[in-house]
Amino acid sequence: MALSRREFLAYSAIGISTLPFIPQAFAKKPVSFEKLMEFKPYGNLTLIFTSDIHGHLKPMYFAEPMNLLAPEALKGTPGYLAGMDFLKYYSIKPGTVEAYMGSCVSFIKLAKLYGMTGGAPQMATIIKTIVNERGKDKCLVLDGGDTWVTSGIAVKTDGMAIVDWLNYVGYEYMVGHWDFTVGKEKFLDIVKNKLKAKFISYNITEEPFGDLVFPPYDVVEKGGVKIGLIGSSFPFTPVANPRVYTEGWTFGVRPEELQKYVNELREKHKVDLVILLSHDGLPLDIALMKMVKGIDIVISGHTHDITPTPVKVGDTLIVSPGSHGKFVGRMDLEVKKGKLQGYRFKLIPVLSEVVPEDKGAKDLVKKWYEPYEKEFNTVIGTARTLLYKRDTVYSTWDRLIGEALADYYHGVDAVMSLDVATSPGYRWGTTVLPGQKITVEHVYDVLGITYPQVFIMKRKGKDLLTLWEDVADNVFNPNPLYQQGGDMSRLYGVEYELKINAKQGERIRNVKIKGKPLDPNKEYVVAVYGGPPPMGVEPEKKNIREIVIDYIRKRKDVEVERKPNVKVLDHPYNTECYWR
Repeated sequence: MALSRREFLAYSAIGISTLPFIPQAFAKKPVSFEKLMEFKPYGNLTLIFTSDIHGHLKPMYFAEPMNLLAPEALKGTPGYLAGMDFLKYYSIKPGTVEAYMGSCVSFIKLAKLYGMTGGAPQMATIIKTIVNERGKDKCLVLDGGDTWVTSGIAVKTDGMAIVDWLNYVGYEYMVGHWDFTVGKEKFLDIVKNKLKAKFISYNITEEPFGDLVFPPYDVVEKGGVKIGLIGSSFPFTPVANPRVYTEGWTFGVRPEELQKYVNELREKHKVDLVILLSHDGLPLDIALMKMVKGIDIVISGHTHDITPTPVKVGDTLIVSPGSHGKFVGRMDLEVKKGKLQGYRFKLIPVLSEVVPEDKGAKDLVKKWYEPYEKEFNTVIGTARTLLYKRDTVYSTWDRLIGEALADYYHGVDAVMSLDVATSPGYRWGTTVLPGQKITVEHVYDVLGITYPQVFIMKRKGKDLLTLWEDVADNVFNPNPLYQQGGDMSRLYGVEYELKINAKQGERIRNVKIKGKPLDPNKEYVVAVYGGPPPMGVEPEKKNIREIVIDYIRKRKDVEVERKPNVKVLDHPYNTECYWR
C-alpha cells in the first residue's frame, strides 16, 4: 500500500524518506544499558511497575498493533493510538528504540536491528538496579495483572514459574484478570500460600451478600510517605472468561465504591498519596477518573497501552507500561505536606540483548524450563510471513489458526466442510519474524489458555450475525465503561464490511461466508475455541494447540494471507506498517 500524502509529509518533516524505509541510523545499535536506564533521581518515593507480562519469562518479539480502531468520540486519544499516530502524539522519531518498542512502524527492520524484548532476568536487573540506587525503603514494586498465565511455561506450571519470579524480584502488590483462569482453588492457594505480594481488589465481592473477597486497599509507608494503594481487577472477568473460574464472585466498575475507599484513605488513614493499581484498561481508567476525585496516580493495565508520558485527567496522572515485559515503569515522586508536589517518569525499554541478565533470575528460569525445553524448542516449520497477533480486526496468527481448524475438520468429516472458524480477539501472543523457525513454544505462547478445547457445531446465519454484532458493540461502544475487553473475534471463511460508528446491531454489513451472502436461515458449520463449552456439544479429540502444531508441521513453510477479510468503512485501516 502506498503512503498517503499525509503520511509522506509526516515522514518528510522528520527527515525520513519514503519506502523502502532504511535510514542511516539503522546501520548499528546506538544504545547501551546505561542509556536505557538514564534517569535523574527525584523526590522521596519511587514507583516501579510492570503489567500484562502474560507469563513470558524469556525474551521474545511482540509487534504493537497496526490499528487500534475507535469510535469517533475516542479516535486519536490515548488507548487508540497506533503506528505513525502514536509516534506523532508522543513526538517520537521513527527508527529509535522508543519507536521500535511502542509502534508498528518498520517493525520487521527494527526487530532485526534491536532484537528481542523482555525476559525475566532482564526485568529483574532493571528493577533491582533501581531499588539498589534508591533504597528499598523508598521503592514500591507493583504489577498490574495478567501475569502468571497465557504462555507455554505458564500452562505447564500452573503459573508457578512466574509466581516464583515475582517472589524473587520482590513485588509487593498486584491485581489480576487472566490470572484467575488457573482455576479458583489454585488461584486462592497461590494468593494465600505462595505469592509474597499482596493481592488487593476493591471490586470483587462474594455472592449474594457482597462481602469483599480480597482487601480493597492497603496502607504502606515508603520514604516517609504514607501511601494508600487501592486495587482494581478486571471488572468484566466473568464475561471475558468462562464463569467457572470465578464462580460465586461478582466483579464490576463501581465508581461510588471506589470514591468511598479514596475518602476512607484520605480521612480515616490520613494518607499523603492515593494510588490506584488497575486492570481496567486505559480508556476505562480515563473515563473513571472523570467520575472519582482524590486519586493521585493510576497505574493502568489490561489494554497493553504504552504511555511515554502520563495522561492527565484533572489532578490524576495515569500511566500504562505496555505488555509482554517490554517495559519497566519508573515514577519518582516528591510528596510533601500530604500532597504530591512533582514527579519524573520513564518507561524503561527492556531490550533483551542490551540489558544484562540477573543471575538469580536466569537460574530460576532455567530451573522451571528444564523439564519442557526439548518439547518447547521443537521446530515445526518456518514463517514466510510475519506472524503477529495484535490488531483490532485481523491478524496473521488468527488466519493461520483458522486455516488449521478448517484443515483439521476436513480430515475428521470428509462429507461436510467447515464454514466458519472463530478465533478470540486476545491481545496477547508472540510474534514470529519472516524466516524465523516456528517452535512448539510459539504455538503455546499464542494459545496459552487453560481451556483449549475445540467445539464444532451448527448455527443459523442470523444467530451468528447477532453474536458478531454483540462483539462489535463491546469493542466499539463509544462509552469506555461498556467496553468489556479484547479485540474483534477473527472470522475465518467470512468476509464483511465494518462501520464502527453505526448504531448497535448495524455495524457489520455485507457478510459473505465462503464467498456467498450470509443466509439468515441456513445452518453453518462453525468451529470455536477459547470460551465456555457450548451446551450439548462435546469437545474435539484434539485441542487447539495440537491442531495448530499438526497443521504447521504439515505445511512446513508457512505463508499466510496479509490482506484482512474485513473492509472498514469509516476509519483508516493500515495494512503495511510492519513492512515499511
